[in-house]
Amino acid sequence: MNITQLVAIVKSAKNLFLEGYTSQKNVAYKGTVDLVTQYDVAIEAYLTQALNEAFPHYTVVGEESTQTMHHPAKAIYIDPIDGTTNFVHGLPFCAISVGVWEDGAPLMGVVYNPVLDECFTAVRGGGAMLNGAPIAVSTQTLFQQSLLATGFPYTKTQKGEDYAWVLRTMAAMLPDTRDIRRYGSAAIDLCYVACGKFEGYYECNLKPWDVAAGMLILLESGGRVTNEKGEFFDLDDHILVASNTHIHDALLARVI
Repeated sequence: MNITQLVAIVKSAKNLFLEGYTSQKNVAYKGTVDLVTQYDVAIEAYLTQALNEAFPHYTVVGEESTQTMHHPAKAIYIDPIDGTTNFVHGLPFCAISVGVWEDGAPLMGVVYNPVLDECFTAVRGGGAMLNGAPIAVSTQTLFQQSLLATGFPYTKTQKGEDYAWVLRTMAAMLPDTRDIRRYGSAAIDLCYVACGKFEGYYECNLKPWDVAAGMLILLESGGRVTNEKGEFFDLDDHILVASNTHIHDALLARVI
């Protein structure tokens, strides 16, 4: 497997993605506010077939086809449209996310936004790139001057612990930072920390396909990705904290 081949497969879904972005969509619900369209299903099916043919020794774990979460020793995690709500509403923050993992560690990642023509890539030990050019995290060290990103879990409708956590962390973060953005795509948020647009990002209740590619891209750009305890983020962890490294401790102190 090589990154050039992986990027080519992901980019080959561009026309299908853009067709869906500009067309009438059939919207179904996986939960109260968790949307899925026929294009989520079609793009995943297309990529799964292409990846299975190109990399037969890997197991594809896709958002729309996985019934029970599992982590094969050689896995390819696919989110066919990360940011489906944006996709449905015509907002450009949506992307295909494909992360390759071996033995519980990220190996390659591609996050491709066909709408904005942004393709973020990374190979373990090889750095991170945006459209073929190297990227690096922000050098900002002051939390008060840092721009953060976050997301809201679908479980918010239940007004349970995740909902309470969102409110607590927002109250802890907002007064002490430049501002907080909510773009609605974990993969893009991680990549925007990787290229220095954001200094940090935090969210709870993410799924492996949301972050499997983006976290490697951030790590390879010089960033840090952990759980709320400051430990290496495992794909089954409930809380993700990501940063340019410099403000990571300040983020952790406010993830309460």
